[in-house]
Amino acid sequence: MSRPIHFEILTENPEKVVPFYEAVLGWEATTWDGPQTYWLMTTGPDGTPGINGAVMGRHFDQAVINTVSVPSLDETLAQVKAHGGKLINGPNEVPGVGTHAYCADPDGIIFGVMQPKTGEE
Repeated sequence: MSRPIHFEILTENPEKVVPFYEAVLGWEATTWDGPQTYWLMTTGPDGTPGINGAVMGRHFDQAVINTVSVPSLDETLAQVKAHGGKLINGPNEVPGVGTHAYCADPDGIIFGVMQPKTGEE
């Protein structure tokens, strides 16, 4: 069973939205040192229920995207296609994290799938 591990809030104005969530919900933002502007959002202490996420510029029409952890990205992408979904973007390597792809279900709802990097890689 695959579980949600991350969310992304897509917005036209991240510089305005990030301080909003910090002030209203107490989330902590840090910029990610990666190939795109991306604010990692810590929503609570480790070991408590919930997931962390991010705020980023809007590159899809959907405002929130949830990412689930999968044991095999290749197998999951094959299942997505076999059951009427489609690959939207990727797979892309996220340095130090794993391999990620965006998919859409048969109704067009976008979600992410991530094969986390293991210690052997």
